[in-house]
Amino acid sequence: MNTKQTIWVIIPAAGVGRRMETNTPKQYLLLNDKPVLEHTLNVFNKHTAISEIIVAISNEDEYWSSLNKKYDKPVHKAEGGQERCHSVLNGLNFLQGKANDDDWVLVHDAARPCLRNEDVNKLLNELGEHPVGGILAVPVRDTMKRAIHDSHLIKETVDRVSLWHALTPQMFRYKLLKDALESALEKNMQVTDEASAIELIGLQPVLVEGHADNIKITRPEDLALAAFFLQQLELEKADLEHNEEKQ
Repeated sequence: MNTKQTIWVIIPAAGVGRRMETNTPKQYLLLNDKPVLEHTLNVFNKHTAISEIIVAISNEDEYWSSLNKKYDKPVHKAEGGQERCHSVLNGLNFLQGKANDDDWVLVHDAARPCLRNEDVNKLLNELGEHPVGGILAVPVRDTMKRAIHDSHLIKETVDRVSLWHALTPQMFRYKLLKDALESALEKNMQVTDEASAIELIGLQPVLVEGHADNIKITRPEDLALAAFFLQQLELEKADLEHNEEKQ
């Protein structure tokens, strides 16, 4: 990793989370007594390689002001967009004039609070000198089925060989990502992640294997699962610190 390059984080957090069956946006639901978004912010706030964090939120957001704002790093607010790609582009536009073309930008889902510090390190280490960038992902382990459109009937079984679940962060160079998103939107293609925009301009992002507990909170039962994973991470951290003290 070139130490002269600044590493920025953009967190799109303008969604409403309709599948959570609650009036509160999922990024503000309480998880172990803290809003989900606060857990997510803390991951990057504690990471020594990250310089600044930009959170894209809706203009109608009533919850942002209630978050704990005592962070070690600058945390900025950008305007959220209609879709994820618009929010990320707004975050990139916020950085215009601050970020250099080859700076790295990590885009991470607001509702992925269980991201491991070691996975961020792995992403930075494996992609630090790569010309394009890449994403955290995990190989598909289950049998995959494709349904008939607008039905719950199986059309076919999909070969899972070479299939991966895309996770975040997704890590790309500032100008490359900005150009790719602008190009996709000019073509009226609302890409669902940053890697898709990079693929559309003919480039191949790298898949960096992360941990499967980096889940995205989407449905009500995911909150309990995320709480369990966070508890396990704390236990792992405590065991590691205990072992280090004994050495």
